[in-house]
Amino acid sequence: MDEMVGRVLGTVDATPLEFWVGVAEGEYLELDDVVALERVLPTGEVVKLFGTVSQVRARYEGARFDSDVFLIEDGVLPAEVIEAAQVTVTRVEPEIFVPPRPGHPVRRARGDERDQALFFDRMERKFPVGSTRNGEPLYANFEFLNGQRGAHVSISGVSGVATKTSYATFLLHSLFNSGVLGAAVVNTKALIFNVKGEDLLHIDRPNIHLDDDQRLRYAVLGLPARPFESVGLYAPPRPGSQSGVADVSSRSDITSFFWTLEEFCQEDLMLFLFADAEDERAQYTMVVFNVMAQLRKAEGVDGGAVRIEGETARTFRDLVDLIIGKVQEDDSRHDWAGPNIGLGTVNAFVRRLQGAVRHVDRLIRGDIPNPDRHRIETSGHQVTVVDLHNLNDRAKRFVVGVTVRRTFDEKEKAGQSDELLFLVLDELNKYAPREGASPIKEVLLDVAERGRSLGIILIGAQQTASEVERRIIANSSIRVVGRLDSAEAAREEYGFLPAAQRKRATILKPGTMLLAQPELPVPLVLEFPFPAWATRASEAAADLAGGGPNDPFDDL
Repeated sequence: MDEMVGRVLGTVDATPLEFWVGVAEGEYLELDDVVALERVLPTGEVVKLFGTVSQVRARYEGARFDSDVFLIEDGVLPAEVIEAAQVTVTRVEPEIFVPPRPGHPVRRARGDERDQALFFDRMERKFPVGSTRNGEPLYANFEFLNGQRGAHVSISGVSGVATKTSYATFLLHSLFNSGVLGAAVVNTKALIFNVKGEDLLHIDRPNIHLDDDQRLRYAVLGLPARPFESVGLYAPPRPGSQSGVADVSSRSDITSFFWTLEEFCQEDLMLFLFADAEDERAQYTMVVFNVMAQLRKAEGVDGGAVRIEGETARTFRDLVDLIIGKVQEDDSRHDWAGPNIGLGTVNAFVRRLQGAVRHVDRLIRGDIPNPDRHRIETSGHQVTVVDLHNLNDRAKRFVVGVTVRRTFDEKEKAGQSDELLFLVLDELNKYAPREGASPIKEVLLDVAERGRSLGIILIGAQQTASEVERRIIANSSIRVVGRLDSAEAAREEYGFLPAAQRKRATILKPGTMLLAQPELPVPLVLEFPFPAWATRASEAAADLAGGGPNDPFDDL
């Protein structure tokens, strides 16, 4: 056992859940230190109390006025410096909740005692989520992530400072390489939506800035310091491209994705073009559903084009012109727009449909041969990255809504399975805002509430958890916080953080996170290593596969 670092104070109430420790001469305690002590009951039974340091203070004993500090330092007044640490109890063994008695010696918990204090010894399936500042591994219970006892992760923090996306990819790296997935790792997948630059389009390449110290940090966590090895990369086609070249500048070995006009008609994808929360309350949504019913009758022709009532459409603009003609013509308005629908409602629908053309026309088409080669598939790789950064917000919502719904439907047909799909989505507040309703929000709610039973695990990231649908946050078993704005930190969504950690969240440095999990009564303060995979083109090692920047003359 370690030597004593202090004794339980007798001037402050000690309770079974919290007490103060006077730090011994020549010793110190800092925030997040883990401590332990024993109390012997009158029956002879020994109760062990474990806790973490949640606050520390130093003061002069003997000083009465603020100005006394100068007299004490000059040797005029007698006084001594005393340091004290507030300890939040994390575990009591056995569960006899008695307070520690004043004067009881307190020691640092190390090794097995530290694992006991943080419940690591009770986690049958644990995986590393980071390390302490002195390099000791920290773990989370996989049973609260895989759906067995809970699921989903919520990551919040200020954009550009909280390193939310970096931490989300680190969690995936840990899950895939720690052994916690067992044999299921072969068929476990991840689907990541990339919304910021081309950052995540290089995670299959080593990071040239990874140094030996960072490699050692991976080794301490029992993880390899290497990039993701099985990655599928998708990006939207370049605007105006007749060959479907991906709209990416930093590498050329990327598959462009789009949906055919036939899929658009047969799978009711129009719903996701009207995915704004305000659209759900508008009267023209009745026209949307009536038009979708008519589009289901479309006949598919070569290359994903469609024929509707004798007219063929090969581009999304062709299809929109055809729909507008049908809903505005007197002869067909009753069937296409619906009975008793006024012209004003029809025109409102037409304006919004026309407004979508320039944003999604490259994503919905029937003019490229072999369209199946441009379908987003998660089965062929362990990690699939779908790039959205060059798309307008309306197009982003369409891609996210359609992709997540199709993925959810496929998992629902397959039934419950140990083969998980991790869905990583940044800017969650855009797709599942707290107020209003939309098709995308309903899909994400399905994922949050029913996904755990199907093996779909949401890793959602957002700047402000207070602006995300409450039920999604409430269904997240693991909550992670990076650097927070002070006003956001005061919101009720961060009630799981002790008062001291709320303040601390406003000054966290990049790479430091607070992680709360159900088994542990206090959040862990952790650091995670620098990514071993490139997070931007400038960090990528030379590509041995030959994938370089796109040729600007590809379409000429």
